[in-house]
Amino acid sequence: MPDERLPDFLDLPSRSPKPRSQGVTHVIDPGLSAREAEGLMESVEPFVDLVRLGWGSSYVSRELRRKLDIYRAHCVPSMLGGTLTELAWLHGKVDALRRWLDELGIEHVEVSSGVVPMPPEDKARLIATLAKDRIVFAEVGEKDPRALMAPYRWVALIREALEAGATKVVCEGRADGSAGVFRPDGEIRTGLVDEIVHEIDVHRLIFEAPQRHQQIWFIERYGTDVNLGNIDPHDVISLETLRLGLRADTLMLFHGNRA
Repeated sequence: MPDERLPDFLDLPSRSPKPRSQGVTHVIDPGLSAREAEGLMESVEPFVDLVRLGWGSSYVSRELRRKLDIYRAHCVPSMLGGTLTELAWLHGKVDALRRWLDELGIEHVEVSSGVVPMPPEDKARLIATLAKDRIVFAEVGEKDPRALMAPYRWVALIREALEAGATKVVCEGRADGSAGVFRPDGEIRTGLVDEIVHEIDVHRLIFEAPQRHQQIWFIERYGTDVNLGNIDPHDVISLETLRLGLRADTLMLFHGNRA
């Protein structure tokens, strides 16, 4: 059993208890083995709010059900990557996808349109259909680093997703932080993000931010309770220390006003 006797002599930023809707850490499982998933949960479960089985990896994973059982045993919900939803829609197999989710006991589902050209009205209809009996996370933004979408269009698509029944909207960043709200070199599109947050409640959003400098920027801009996604399993502890000012990058942000 992990040693849970953690110290408590420092005054750290408060973190909402799980299950939480603010300060969410959305971790990507890029194809972990069941043993690796067990190790991950034993080490960092208190800091993980959702595990997304990246892209279409769940479709070929021989240990899928074992991993789902592990995450479930640690009270961490799982979600399949939006790539599968896009393919199911493209192939006219959404009902088959829903049956598979039922078989797997998965309550969360991601609806994206980052690769497949899904008309907005079809995406909204798909969100509404899935939201009848599941928790839907919609994703907005394209995976092509060269694709540019005006801020007003991002806002409109996010609003449409929320109105259709999405619980939260994931702002695309890709697994390597090179698209969507980021430039190809990983630099944050600050004007775009600020415009989105000006129009949409930041707590309804999850920003994919796999790179440490991206995580730091979001925490500095929107606080410890900003929702961040596409976090690599090896970076969960690192991110939690950034949220609490236990790393040099954010130490003075949270503890700099002390005598």
